[in-house]
Amino acid sequence: MAAGLRAAVFGAGPGRLGAAMDLSPFSSRDDAGRPQPTGWVDRRRQKIADEIARNRRGDYVVPTWVLAALLAVIVGGWVALIVLA
Repeated sequence: MAAGLRAAVFGAGPGRLGAAMDLSPFSSRDDAGRPQPTGWVDRRRQKIADEIARNRRGDYVVPTWVLAALLAVIVGGWVALIVLA
């Protein structure tokens, strides 16, 4: 279990446990034009860049104003808890 988790987190290179498994997040996408990231840091950077691109296109799930309102409610609750305690 721990070895499989380690392979999923750190990648499975040649000669490492899980090398036959394709754990890449890019395996189901068609990214023929872009070079594929090889290391964990590269995959993480690509994932963040993809998320930013989706957000700029407007493909986000929760609107920003809802997140801002939720943050205001949480902060307001903490302040009320501290002041009224």
